[in-house]
Amino acid sequence: MTTPTHQTIEPLTVPPGLKGVVVADTATGDVRGREGFYHFREYSAVELARSRSFEDVCHLMLEGSLPAPQQSAALQGRLAEAAVLPDRLLAVLPDIAVSGPDRASLARLRTAVSHLGALEGFVPTYGASPEQVYADVLRVVGAVPVIQAALHRLRAGQDPLRARPELGAAGNWLWMVTGREPAPEHRDALTAYLTSTIDHGFSASTFAARVVTSAGSDVAAAVAAAIGTFAGPLHGGAPDRALDSLDEIGNAERARDWVREKVAGGERIMGFGHAVYRTMDPRAAMLRDIALQLGGPLVDLAVRVEQEVIEALAELKPGRELHTNVEYYAGVVMELCAIPREMFTPTFASARVVGWGAHILEQAEGSKIFRPSARYVGPPAPAPLP
Repeated sequence: MTTPTHQTIEPLTVPPGLKGVVVADTATGDVRGREGFYHFREYSAVELARSRSFEDVCHLMLEGSLPAPQQSAALQGRLAEAAVLPDRLLAVLPDIAVSGPDRASLARLRTAVSHLGALEGFVPTYGASPEQVYADVLRVVGAVPVIQAALHRLRAGQDPLRARPELGAAGNWLWMVTGREPAPEHRDALTAYLTSTIDHGFSASTFAARVVTSAGSDVAAAVAAAIGTFAGPLHGGAPDRALDSLDEIGNAERARDWVREKVAGGERIMGFGHAVYRTMDPRAAMLRDIALQLGGPLVDLAVRVEQEVIEALAELKPGRELHTNVEYYAGVVMELCAIPREMFTPTFASARVVGWGAHILEQAEGSKIFRPSARYVGPPAPAPLP
């Protein structure tokens, strides 16, 4: 009888941030950065955003196909049920709402989602039936927009508004946040934005959700981790900062000097550059078209400043390929739709939770935990104890 041998797996040294490293297979979609193209399942994400409803694309991402009318109605019905928050969660939302600074919206959302999972006894994905995991994903996808809008209004001293699913995802969001009937052009513009941002490859927040799911944790824990990651200003927390920059610049003639000042100070130019795209972000191109359709002084300023900033960055950072990303025109479109600036990133999160849900469902099908290695760079060990 031979004695089994244990193979030692030599660690691989990979680039910082796992750049270019493939860590999983996915059928949810992909981002092809050099082409300036991304897709949901087998369809162009931008074409979907221009032509299909948010709910149809939810069905595509969560169930794998574009729905027939009956399937679409069935999913909308389940999401409407999921949008009704439990009384015990509603009771604690006022306390959550008053915590932290105004732009800590995602920290408050993270707390509320964690509370929802605990109240409703979300089960670990490991060992759970696919039907149960799917039900928990739908619960969170339906609840997140309602929670965020309720927290916003409570913080402003207003009563939360009941969801109106018949307005569609974008119209309902505008209603719950602003308390006004949404204008058709604003509803259409926001539908395209929400749909285009449902997913975007293995972003940091998506990866965080999959890591937590790989451990077998529950859906609420995975989404809370994704929200915590998404809150970072280098990830989802940029649309409001991009618009703050436009305010600071004030007029296009000042744009180049402003960029030079920021670059000299080592600051990032929010709304420009992307970890994957080496061309203009296709979401930004679509949103610029939408902004131009809506029109107005802000759009005129944004278009002129965009060109000045791109030319200044090309001069100051040659070879870096720093183009407009989604946050730049996302902020412009949301401002035109009368969404408060502190709700820009929560609006983004209301869409991205669908993508997180799709990745959680996919990751839950496996049983291999993510367990990378780290390279030790401290003092040599073992050292004698003092």
